[in-house]
Amino acid sequence: MGIQITPSILNADLSRLADEVARIPSADWVHVDVMDNHFVPNLTLGLPVVEALVRHASQPIDAHLMIEDADRWAPAYAEAGCGSVTFHAEAARAPVRLAREIRAQGARASMALKPATPIEPYEALLAELDMVLVMTVEPGFGGQKFLDLCLPKIRTARELMRKHGVETWLQVDGGVSLETIERCAEAGADVFVAGSAVYSADDPDAMVAALRERAESVAG
Repeated sequence: MGIQITPSILNADLSRLADEVARIPSADWVHVDVMDNHFVPNLTLGLPVVEALVRHASQPIDAHLMIEDADRWAPAYAEAGCGSVTFHAEAARAPVRLAREIRAQGARASMALKPATPIEPYEALLAELDMVLVMTVEPGFGGQKFLDLCLPKIRTARELMRKHGVETWLQVDGGVSLETIERCAEAGADVFVAGSAVYSADDPDAMVAALRERAESVAG
């Protein structure tokens, strides 16, 4: 598995999502941020819109659930046809059971960590996960500045994955741009969420290609 670029539609024109997704044909995934105004101080789209995107997008949907009570709600997004469902470690009471439920629905199971949440306590869970998402901003809003203090956690996560011989993907989300993606790739990330960098570009798909090229230039 090589470098994967996953544009976030949080920064797209939400009134015409199908058209916005069609502007990024070379993207590997479409990243959808689901926020409930409780776990994070923002409210975005929910399950009905995600179900519609699953039907209209040519790429698989990567659902990032920034919601409370993830144990209750996350499996429904897998059942709706998302290719990957990410729940937050801080919002899951039984992460192993939840990851297995997501996988049982046919989706990849992913766990996200806020910037202040360490990876080490979850080392034993890595074999249960298809992907770990290291947030490089505080979740809740797009367009934030990348937090360099998260780079050591990315390195640690990659080291733990190598230690246990797992093929877990390592995703980063928050402030990913042409200026920051190389640092993330050098630290060991291989899946990159980019929102404002992609959708503020004149040609979003050309930006997807440029981000991929930057990451591949330093990926080991």
